Amino acid sequence: QVQLVESGGGLVHPGGSLGLSCAASGNIFSIYAMGWYRQAPGKQRELVARVTHTGSADYADSVKGRFTISGDNARSTVSLQMNDLEPEDTAVYYCNARSLEDYGTDYWGKGTLVTVSS
Repeated sequence: QVQLVESGGGLVHPGGSLGLSCAASGNIFSIYAMGWYRQAPGKQRELVARVTHTGSADYADSVKGRFTISGDNARSTVSLQMNDLEPEDTAVYYCNARSLEDYGTDYWGKGTLVTVSS
């Protein structure tokens, strides 16, 4: 079992920056990848960025060059630095952890709201 808690959401103006953090607890050494997803009102949840325990990272095309994801070697934290934010980035952001338990298991945080508005 893995538990995830997000922090760092809030209200920012277009062009501003915001940092998100996620703390993992429980069977953290079963985790092989962590990432961030987001869901805007009326839309499907989508991948924003993810990183493996070896440090390789992937980004959605819409955020590449603006967002940076990072994680530690103990699989206990993952962070997302968001720069040059746009109104289209407004969404609830969810932390995700993928575990080797039971042939692969996804764990989710409860989400943190990011609002980009003038």
